[in-house]
Amino acid sequence: MSSPLRTRSGFQWFFAGQLVSLLGNAMAPLALAFAVLDASGNSGDLGIVLAANMVPLLGFLLVGGAVADRVSRRTVLVVSNLGCGITQGAVAAVLLADAYDLTVLAALAFANGVLMAFTTPALRGIVPELVEPDRLRQANALLGSARNAAKIVGPSLSGVLVVAVGGGPAIAFDALSFLVAAACLTRLPRLTAPSPARATSVLTDVREGWTTFRGIPWVWQVALAFCVVNLVNTGTWQILGPELTRQIGGEAAWGLVLSARGIGMLVMSALMYRFATRHLLRWGSVLSALGGLPLIALGTGTGIIWLVVAAFVGGLGSSAAAISWETSLQEHVPSRSLSRVSAYDALLSYIAIPFGQLSVGPATEAFGGSAVATGAGIAFAVAVLLPLASASVRRLPHEVRRAG
Repeated sequence: MSSPLRTRSGFQWFFAGQLVSLLGNAMAPLALAFAVLDASGNSGDLGIVLAANMVPLLGFLLVGGAVADRVSRRTVLVVSNLGCGITQGAVAAVLLADAYDLTVLAALAFANGVLMAFTTPALRGIVPELVEPDRLRQANALLGSARNAAKIVGPSLSGVLVVAVGGGPAIAFDALSFLVAAACLTRLPRLTAPSPARATSVLTDVREGWTTFRGIPWVWQVALAFCVVNLVNTGTWQILGPELTRQIGGEAAWGLVLSARGIGMLVMSALMYRFATRHLLRWGSVLSALGGLPLIALGTGTGIIWLVVAAFVGGLGSSAAAISWETSLQEHVPSRSLSRVSAYDALLSYIAIPFGQLSVGPATEAFGGSAVATGAGIAFAVAVLLPLASASVRRLPHEVRRAG
């Protein structure tokens, strides 16, 4: 079977654009954080900017999914990437000119969040239009490798740039990456837009997307499981992880743990390119339970070596889960509804994160950091394994052609 990169579908242009864009996106958060903190000296300003980006992303995500199912996904992605390039370029210009203004940065972050709400569902929906069904797993493995490599290289590169020349140039690179991605997307063939059978409003399409989402048992069961995962994992890992790691391994140990997890994700992305199984979602769910091991290792204080090993193994599981989920959705959800179903999936994932982050502090005060981390790791594993009780999850076949 030939690589998706060797087809004439244009996937190679899509992959090239994503590779550059993902690197820019991996660099931007660190650069923005230090740029805002240096300019304002106030962590509250950074919180406002981040919230200004997240709120419209959540608010417009379902609309973005409906639009991506109504019009050409290629057009949606070109326009949204151009818009993100402009907004990020404006942020870079403000910082490079030493003209820091919280209102301006928050407004630009808001606009960027709106654009990303249209980008996310269209990205998942366009892949099946570029590759044959029997190559979807390989395509998603390649995209996963690019994403995971960017997570490893991007923050380090951004840190070097921030120290050397400040946050503005790093954000300028992110802006440029969006423009490069848009240029690559224009090289894609003019894909046929999913035309609705009748003229409907966007709101009607959003409601129909919900009907489709809840009407496919394996979709909502797995999506709900990962909503729980984001609730217990993200905040615990981000907030308790650095402190608990410092206690057992010193100041530099957290970077080592993150690197090990990133390497594990990259390794599994490469393995998934060759991994063949009749029931991809089943094995993805089993392997995803490994993602709870780093939290359990944090909570039980097993030592830095075991924590690094657990982070690597957890990275393997997280990458397997992501690739199997992407591929299963693209193979089995009808193309005309794929972006809307993806939008509901993404909304469940994103909306759980702030609730989880807010609950870590009170839970830690009540039970202690170690108990919270251990409990979160166990809850993680249980949540991702529970859907396997459903035959629709266990028996979902791999490499089945999607309905139209």
